[in-house]
Amino acid sequence: MNELEKNGSQYYKKIIVALVLGWVAIWIYRTILTPIYPQIQSSLGDVSNAEIGLIASVYFFAYTGMQIPAGVLVDKFGQKAVLIPAFIGFAIGAVVLGTAGSLPQVYIGSLISGIATGSYYGSAYSLSAKHVPKDKKTFANAIINSGSAVGMVIGLIGSSVLVGGLNVEWNWMLYGTALIILGVTFVFYINIKSDKKSPEVENKENADATSADIVTDSADDVSLFSGKHITIYFTYFAVCYGYYMIVTWLPSFLVAEKGFAQSDVGYVSALVAVAGIPGALIFARLIDRRQQDRLKYILMLLLVAAVMIGLTVYSPSPWILYIALILYGLMGKLAIDPVLITYVSDSVPEQKTAKALGLFNFFGMASSVVAPWLTGYIGDVTGSQVLAFYIGSILLIAAAVFFFFVIYLRSGKESHA
Repeated sequence: MNELEKNGSQYYKKIIVALVLGWVAIWIYRTILTPIYPQIQSSLGDVSNAEIGLIASVYFFAYTGMQIPAGVLVDKFGQKAVLIPAFIGFAIGAVVLGTAGSLPQVYIGSLISGIATGSYYGSAYSLSAKHVPKDKKTFANAIINSGSAVGMVIGLIGSSVLVGGLNVEWNWMLYGTALIILGVTFVFYINIKSDKKSPEVENKENADATSADIVTDSADDVSLFSGKHITIYFTYFAVCYGYYMIVTWLPSFLVAEKGFAQSDVGYVSALVAVAGIPGALIFARLIDRRQQDRLKYILMLLLVAAVMIGLTVYSPSPWILYIALILYGLMGKLAIDPVLITYVSDSVPEQKTAKALGLFNFFGMASSVVAPWLTGYIGDVTGSQVLAFYIGSILLIAAAVFFFFVIYLRSGKESHA
C-alpha cells in the first residue's frame, strides 16, 4: 500500500468518527426537549400544544430552508469552511434557547440552531461520498447515521432522568448541549481537511469503481428533478414525516394516551434509537454486499415501517407497543437512510453530490416542519393524536407504491434490456 492509499484509508476513518460525533450533538439538541414539554409549558406560561410543537417546527423550517443554499456553499468553499462557523452558530443558538424566558425567545434560539445545522447534511454525506471506498459506502453512511441514534438516546433519557426525575431546571440541558457542540467543533477542526485543497483521489477503490448506478463526469447534464429523483424525494419526505412525528410527540403521546409515567417515557421512546443502530448497520452491510437487491430492500423497509407506526397506535398492550417500536427502530428511518443516501450520491456526478443531497434532504426534511405542528394541532382539535400517527403510516405506504412503479419496475426493465 503506497503512502497516498494509506493516508486516504486513515482519513476516511477520521471523517466517519467526526461525522458520527456531529450527529450525536445535533440529535442531543433535537430530542432533549421532547420528554419535558410539560415543564417548558409550565415555565413559559399557558401555551398550547400547537405552540409547543412550533418549537420543533421553527427549527426544522430553518434547517430545511438551508439545505439548498448549504449545498451551493459546500460545493464552492468546501466542507470544513462551512462546518466550523455553522457549529459555532449552533452553540450560540442552544445558549439563546437555554436563557429563554418567553416563547418568542425559544423560537429565536430554535431558528438560529436550525440555520446553523442546516449545512451539516450536505457537508457530511458529500465527504463520505468522496472519500469512502465504494464497497463500504452504505455501511459507512450507516455508521455516520448511527450518531443520530446515540444522540437521541442521550437526549431522551438524559432529559427524562435529570428534569423529569431529579427536577433539574430544563435550561441547564441546553447549556450542557452547547458545551458538547463546541467540543465537536474542535474535533472537526483537527480531523477534517480543507476539502477544496485535498488530493483528487483519496481512495483507489473510488477511482476504479464502475457501476450502472454511478454517473460519470460525461453526464454533467443529469437532471436533479427527473421522475426517479422526484420519487426519491417524496419517499424521503414520507420516511422523515413518520420519524420526526415520533421523535417530537411520542413521549407526550405515551403519557396522555397510553398511561405511561413521564419519568419512563424517555426509556420507551429511546427503544427506536437503540434498535436503530444494529438495524442500520446490518442492512447497510447486507446491501453493500448485494447492491443488485437494494431496491427490494428499500421497498420492504418502507412497508415494515408503515405497519409498525400503525401498530404503535393500535397496540392493546405495552409489550406489543415495545415490539412495534423496536421493529420500527430496526427497519425504519435509520435503516432506510444510508441506502437512500448512497443511491442518491451514486446517481449524480461528483460535482453535483452536495446539491443532490441538499435537495434530497430539503424535500425529506420539509415533512419535519409540518409533522410536529400538525400532530399538535390534531391533538388540540380532536383531543387525540391517533389520526396524526395513522397519517404517517399512509404516507409511507404511498411512498412504497410510487417507488415500486417509478423506480423498481423501471429498473427491472432497464436491466432486462
